[in-house]
Amino acid sequence: MNEENLIKYYNKFNEDKRLNTKHGMIEFKTAIKYIEDYIKPGNKILDIGAGTGKYSIYFSNKGYDVTAVELVKHNLKVIEKNNKDIKCILGNAIDLSIIPDNSYDITLLFGPMYHLISYEDKLKALNEAKRVTKKNGYIFISYCMNEYALITHGFIDNNIINEINNKRVNKDYLITPKEDDLYSFVRLDDINKLIKDSNLKRVKILSQDGPTEYIKKTINKMDDKTLEIFFDYHLKTCEYPELLGAGRHILDILKID
Repeated sequence: MNEENLIKYYNKFNEDKRLNTKHGMIEFKTAIKYIEDYIKPGNKILDIGAGTGKYSIYFSNKGYDVTAVELVKHNLKVIEKNNKDIKCILGNAIDLSIIPDNSYDITLLFGPMYHLISYEDKLKALNEAKRVTKKNGYIFISYCMNEYALITHGFIDNNIINEINNKRVNKDYLITPKEDDLYSFVRLDDINKLIKDSNLKRVKILSQDGPTEYIKKTINKMDDKTLEIFFDYHLKTCEYPELLGAGRHILDILKID
């Protein structure tokens, strides 16, 4: 991962704007629904790779003790401006040495797994999240999925031949980013290997946005009632095994024994 490139990217990219669209709210509200299935009153939350604090601010406003770790100073300033109660730490997901062991009940690891390129760095981030989470606590991880990126960027946007020629897509149609790329993409096998190698226990895995990103123009034009029905449909189908990996994001829920 090239930290300098990532910082430049997030100094310009407005993540909150994306999550505040109708289609973005499907992703956000799905994560919130599942986090709230496991969180308990008085729990302490660590948001690693917090961005501009969409999740941190939501839970802080609900009265939870929230700490946000973020690589980009600009993003931390946005969090501090919007919520003075959140403890903000400038830091990197693969080295949380500033945080003691067994400190948090709920750990969110969303953005980092999008941007860490090597398997080794992903495993470091997961093990750090495991280290700082209390026994019987939960880790929520979001990943960007290979098939969504391949279908949209490769085929819909007609980049597939160039990407194959540039060796960014291998013979098995797995995207193989270079070290200085901003995003990395995974399949279920990659996620399962990370869980096995970190010796963590999965509680649940689901498609965080299902088909949403493929039909976002349609969703953004929906009236409120139709959007409500679509969200209900999504929640009722997002755990179906046949849908895992097809959407843009997967949410993996792990427990510390």
